[in-house]
Amino acid sequence: MANPYDLLGVSKTASATEIKKAYHKLARTLHPDVNPDKSAAEKFKAVTAAYELLSDPEKRKRFDAGEIDADGNPTPFGAGAYDAGRGFSGGTRYSTYNINPEDLAGMFGGGFGGFQSRGKGFAGTGGFDFSDLFGMGGHSGRGNAYDSYESAGSRDASYELTIPFDLSVTGGETTIALGNGKRLKVKIPAGVSTDSTLRLKGQGSVGANGRTGDALIKIKVQDSPVFTREGDNVSVTVPITLKEAVLGGKIPVPTPSGVVMMTIPAYSGGNKTLRLKGKGVKGKGDLLVSLQVVLPEKPDTALTEFMQSWNEPYQNLKRG
Repeated sequence: MANPYDLLGVSKTASATEIKKAYHKLARTLHPDVNPDKSAAEKFKAVTAAYELLSDPEKRKRFDAGEIDADGNPTPFGAGAYDAGRGFSGGTRYSTYNINPEDLAGMFGGGFGGFQSRGKGFAGTGGFDFSDLFGMGGHSGRGNAYDSYESAGSRDASYELTIPFDLSVTGGETTIALGNGKRLKVKIPAGVSTDSTLRLKGQGSVGANGRTGDALIKIKVQDSPVFTREGDNVSVTVPITLKEAVLGGKIPVPTPSGVVMMTIPAYSGGNKTLRLKGKGVKGKGDLLVSLQVVLPEKPDTALTEFMQSWNEPYQNLKRG
């Protein structure tokens, strides 16, 4: 992926507010519900990925420090150093490296004497097993999922998965890369929210007792430039013309599952909110549509003359 700052058109010193504003401005013109062009859809994916990285303070800090690349993957020099008490420094993503047991012994100058290969590690005369010291899971290095390190006695493996807002509302399937290189389809239930955890039975790591644990998938839902959600209801603001506000008619309305046509009644101005049943969280909520009247970008002579001659009845309109 290209430099995320360049994709969003902001400087490296941009504030979180400036980054969010830049993303929303781009998303309004590139979102598939607004712009059906294929190239726009690809650019929307790119700017969304850039925003996902830069809107996360920890990821942004690590990217600026050169610890991860624009795709969120660790750079060769960004893994950090291992600390027996706290794990690896430099963030929450970890990498492990397969080291030949003989090479490992050589690193310590053969000073452990009496080591013999024993399955996953080395055993000395005192029964020391290197698998107890380096009992950590590996980093997937692909996509937007990673697993945390685990102790030798642990069997569950933890991952994080970032999903689009629309998928969190409609539910469906996506794919995750596990630490062992396996790619699995994950069923996302409709209504899932950030910090929800999904459990994949039998997809964890093999523990010291030889049993395989589960994969725990922590969900992170991306912000949407179009929708907001409160409980099971989803809200969207749709612009309408002055003529549509006065006369009513059918207008296209984006929903998390696609664009639908909605009939608005005459005199629907004044930030009126309409409800589309069943178009919120699938099977649970509704879509709340706020109408926003917009005027022509360029002056309209006929409209101007009409307004000047119109004896409008709202002289006593309350303001503020």
